[in-house]
Amino acid sequence: MADRQERGASLRRTTKETDITLRLGLDGVGQATVRTGVGFMDHMLTLFAVHGQFDLDIAASGDTEVDDHHTVEDLGICLGMAFAQALGGKGGICRYGHAYVPMDETLARVCVDCSNRPYLHYNVQLIEQKIGTFDTPLAKEFLRAFSLHAGVTLHVDLLHGENGHHILEAVFKALARAMATAVSPHAKVAGHLSSKGVL
Repeated sequence: MADRQERGASLRRTTKETDITLRLGLDGVGQATVRTGVGFMDHMLTLFAVHGQFDLDIAASGDTEVDDHHTVEDLGICLGMAFAQALGGKGGICRYGHAYVPMDETLARVCVDCSNRPYLHYNVQLIEQKIGTFDTPLAKEFLRAFSLHAGVTLHVDLLHGENGHHILEAVFKALARAMATAVSPHAKVAGHLSSKGVL
């Protein structure tokens, strides 16, 4: 079974478009220091850390003078890579997690499988194309990148909701709680939770 004291990751990813440094602790207390240059993502990643009880430190800079796309997508890549690194071979974990999170009029559901089979189902309809300066379609791009690089199957459904900020906040909180369950150590399984013996 994975040692709870050692489950973490640290990485830096630099491209011509972004420069991101990220540290993740899976068994933390929800401490977050997030500076991405995209205010809305600072908010979403901070609450992701708090509600998943992950320790998360992110410093990012990107070509936001163009738009936020590269920074947001690369944040998803880096967070996914960090989870993959922290989980190693994904042995000894519960593997599956799901969460329903309400926020006022909104109810979001997120289901995850740490399966090594990345897939994103995203059924979230937003009226707003922007929340402040944030382009709301970028939330899907972040989640797609996260799923691919974490190696998780991810199903995100908006059951109902009207306010775009509430909707995306509920999605990120639900993602946090679902991931926290999925990556938690399994009390009875030391290897992979799979009838095949491998993921």
